[in-house]
Amino acid sequence: MQSVGTEESVFDLPKERSYTGGKTPLAEMSQNLPGRPPPESTLSYQSLFHPGAEFPRFVVTYRWWEDEATTVLWAFKISEIRQVIRYGLFRDENYPRSSLLSRNADAIDAFLVALSEPHEHQVLANLSHMQRVEEILRRSSIPPFQSIPWGWFPLPPGHSLDARRIAAAIEAESQFQFSRIAFEEIVRASLGYNAVSVEWFLLQHTDLYIHLLGHLQAYPEEIPLYIDVEKHLRSRSPFAHRALVHCMLIVRPEAAHDMPQSTSPGFEFIAGPIQRLFKDQPPSLTTILRIFSVLAIRFRKQYIQTSKINWQAPFDTEILFLEDCLNATSPMDLARTLTGTDEMDFSSLSMQSIMADDVVVKRLLGNWHSLSVAVWECCSSIPDIMIPYLRECAQAIYILSTSISNRWSLQILFIKCNYHSLTAILHGMHRYRISTAQSRGLSSNVGGMVVLDPILPPEANFLTNSTQNYAAYRQHYRKYPGIPFLLPHLRDHQQHGETALQPLIQYLQNSHMAKA
Repeated sequence: MQSVGTEESVFDLPKERSYTGGKTPLAEMSQNLPGRPPPESTLSYQSLFHPGAEFPRFVVTYRWWEDEATTVLWAFKISEIRQVIRYGLFRDENYPRSSLLSRNADAIDAFLVALSEPHEHQVLANLSHMQRVEEILRRSSIPPFQSIPWGWFPLPPGHSLDARRIAAAIEAESQFQFSRIAFEEIVRASLGYNAVSVEWFLLQHTDLYIHLLGHLQAYPEEIPLYIDVEKHLRSRSPFAHRALVHCMLIVRPEAAHDMPQSTSPGFEFIAGPIQRLFKDQPPSLTTILRIFSVLAIRFRKQYIQTSKINWQAPFDTEILFLEDCLNATSPMDLARTLTGTDEMDFSSLSMQSIMADDVVVKRLLGNWHSLSVAVWECCSSIPDIMIPYLRECAQAIYILSTSISNRWSLQILFIKCNYHSLTAILHGMHRYRISTAQSRGLSSNVGGMVVLDPILPPEANFLTNSTQNYAAYRQHYRKYPGIPFLLPHLRDHQQHGETALQPLIQYLQNSHMAKA
């Protein structure tokens, strides 16, 4: 495996390119699009974007993940093999294929069985060794990229659109093109590998530049309008904004000089945090791929399932809960870690904080919500690992929160009852259960009812029963106080005054005394 010198970047910045006839990036793809006329050799446009310039410089001395990926491909954990194939972090994109072709028939057969449904086994058994390898690659890879050309075009004069609406339409098209990029391709491009969907995205914004340039050269009276459009694009897609600014540099240079022109890589907001994972995390590809599984869920939620992308805010790659899970020696160890963190967080909670609804209360509520979302992300991304692990962790916290022994002092009971993390975990798992029950369709319906898989024993259902402001939980809390599930207590206080908080206040006083 070749190493990269300390002064060598993963990215080799390409020379400036121009569109001349069919000599464009992704030439075959763009030429074969329906409705696109044959290239004219007399037309030439500067290529505004290329991956090497749109991603932060990433310098490494050794691509350790490639060696680890090679090891995974020769091992027997199909879930890890599938992830390695899915992200394809190899200089030689054909390497996973050649590695699998070198494996013996029994191993390949076992891998394919693990990736298929029982009713498929008979058909798959008739495939040749090479066909089975291709089927494994197909089932493990991201879906083939389907290119869709830029779909917004400027209208000729006489329209009623103002600058804000035009900018919004351009932004919507830019967001749509971004939504076509798979998270795995973002990761690949961030590390300097080829990513067709990223190249296509950049090509479409050069197309936007060409459309705008042709329009404003044909209708110069529209230039003042698009000068205003530029102002509305400043906080939106940096790629669309740059396309318009470059257009103005040609049609109205004096106006373009007053327009902000960022020199930062366009993908820095998401590529920078991804690159830091490979520098900050221990060199363990399997760990990083698990992190990526969770981040892929977050990426989809933050950039795909949204009406507005924040192109400036860095992509949040912090997953403290998953790190706690990976670092814990057992579910019980994780339960103790969460409880220790919660004890520290709740040590600043007081009656005065609750009465004032101050930053302490808001922070604790925010922590509960963040933990619940993190649990949902982890369950959605790696369910085979996280569901049984978190179920056991929740059961461990539940046992700690309900067990009483004569040899336990009241002080220990106060410390061990952790309803904060327990209910957050249950809530996150409940969200996941709902989504999987819906995806199973009719098979999960009994008499017209959707049946959710249980997490805890039936006697623990009171913890998630929201009837009458979690009345069953609040009744249980009076008998077994502990680190609270705060929201029901706050609502109870709003409805019934300070007396409703007596069990909670008593717990806080005792826990503070225990630490004194």
